[in-house]
Amino acid sequence: MSASAIIFYCISAFILGAGILSVTTRKIFRSAIWLLFSLIGIAGLYFWMDVNFIAAVQIIVYVGGIVVLIIFSIFLTQKAGEEMPKPITKRLLFSILAVLLGFVFTYRLIDQYGFKESSDAGSFNVNVADIGTQMLSTTEHGFVLPFEAVSMLLLAAMIGCIVIAIKSKPEAKEQISNNKQGM
Repeated sequence: MSASAIIFYCISAFILGAGILSVTTRKIFRSAIWLLFSLIGIAGLYFWMDVNFIAAVQIIVYVGGIVVLIIFSIFLTQKAGEEMPKPITKRLLFSILAVLLGFVFTYRLIDQYGFKESSDAGSFNVNVADIGTQMLSTTEHGFVLPFEAVSMLLLAAMIGCIVIAIKSKPEAKEQISNNKQGM
């Protein structure tokens, strides 16, 4: 096994380990931190593949933007220190079954189609200007619409988080309970 393959497997194990910890931990803040490590691992994989621009975008957008937004959302809802409830056994069994089916499906795809090295495989050169042009393109293979959809989704999530986080004043709570008792 070559050193390149060993590095790939180490980075992949780090990404998968952090991802598994992200979805299995019962503390929501720790889950966000494990997600942060998983996304940093993906950026490391991009750096290893020598796609530095995409790695930098991964760090800036996902690590610097999305995870920070998630962490702020957690702090705004004041649930950072609380433990999430234990998963229902039925859901846990279906989750394990779904993961196993995913592994079987992936194995069958690899077995059927395989991954063969190309004889002319080398590093590919992608111009940053070409990446930017395609991301901002409105043609068939452009990515303007997905970027706009994601930005609207993030805005809606942040507004929803703020609405949930707004505390009603104690007097308002007492007034509401008094009105209910008077009815």
